[in-house]
Amino acid sequence: MSAILVINSGSSSLKYSLMDVDTENELASGLIERIGQDASPVSHTVRPDTEADAVATMLDATYRTEQPIADHHDAFAVMLAQFAAHGPSLDEQPPVAVGHRVVHGGARFFAPTLIDDDVERQIDELAVLAPLHNPANLAGIRAARTAFTDVPHVAVFDTAFHQTLPPAAYTYAIDAELAAEHRVRRYGFHGTSHQYVSEKAAAFLGRDLADLRQIVFHLGNGASVTAIDGGRSVETSMGLTPLEGLVMGTRSGDLDPAVLVHLSRRADLSIDDLDALLNSRSGLLGLAGRSDMRDILAGVDAGDASAMLAFDVYIHRLRAYAGAYIAQLGGVDVVSFTAGVGENAARVRSEALATLGFAGVEVDPTRNEARDRGVRVISSDTSRVKVLVVPTNEELQIARQTAELL
Repeated sequence: MSAILVINSGSSSLKYSLMDVDTENELASGLIERIGQDASPVSHTVRPDTEADAVATMLDATYRTEQPIADHHDAFAVMLAQFAAHGPSLDEQPPVAVGHRVVHGGARFFAPTLIDDDVERQIDELAVLAPLHNPANLAGIRAARTAFTDVPHVAVFDTAFHQTLPPAAYTYAIDAELAAEHRVRRYGFHGTSHQYVSEKAAAFLGRDLADLRQIVFHLGNGASVTAIDGGRSVETSMGLTPLEGLVMGTRSGDLDPAVLVHLSRRADLSIDDLDALLNSRSGLLGLAGRSDMRDILAGVDAGDASAMLAFDVYIHRLRAYAGAYIAQLGGVDVVSFTAGVGENAARVRSEALATLGFAGVEVDPTRNEARDRGVRVISSDTSRVKVLVVPTNEELQIARQTAELL
């Protein structure tokens, strides 16, 4: 058995997964949160070795603890200690490679890339385009390269899948020389998830990926939608940064750029103030004081006016993008929902597609409300468009791409 260790290093977290290359089964996973704070929750889950074990035990074995963790190097040491204490043993069966999620690859990286010192330097340079993400990704890379010196490390970029965007889709209508000098264009994000879901949807339906026009909604605290034609990203909602596009948990998504000028002049907000406003105090949180869709839906059921408005704005934006992408694709064959909200919020799915009957989209209420796990169809038998719920698996996609490169 050969395994790939997948690392997703956030600004204050370290998420990891050990994937069996041959079977594509997850052997173990874990999450270390609140790095740099007084107490960091640590969870480590070991999966059953075989399908028979899974049936016998019914449950994965999860181990939880809490301790102060100063930085990502300490977090990596804690992760290794979890493997040593609870398994699988990385000493007995070390990973054949380590795959790393990197959010922003700019226009430089359009495929999985073997990490060396020069690639590290370029990821660092691109931090200006993703200041909340790339530095954290790089911290995880450096910790992992220190811990695993004898295996290859591979960067898989969120932006890479969107390198197929045509110029008309990625170009902003601003001064061309200024845009080129400062690398201002649409890059798109959540690419690993969009690619995985679109490929999974085609396989589930028994259709050739090259023949399908797909729209994938990745709806979590961060949210994006992508139009995929024949397996290639041709339009996506996020732009230079992950701020553009849909209404998100704490991010505004689309707004008139003049809003920033107006607030700077009239409210005396600095650049840093505006950045914090749009990324951390907007979206559902800004509208309703709650960033979690479950809380918004509870507020809607209770008749809370701010929650109702937040939900309506959220749905309005989803419908607008769905309609625009159907036009860009010239029709659609498959619509898929994924990530926390997309996989679990039936009301969001039904409302987002409620006006798309003209395009052949019909959601079956009973199928949509079902709490089944795994890939499932939620469209009616008479719907010309297949509507699916497809649980995303970015860790598996990163492991696949790492293995393919090597």
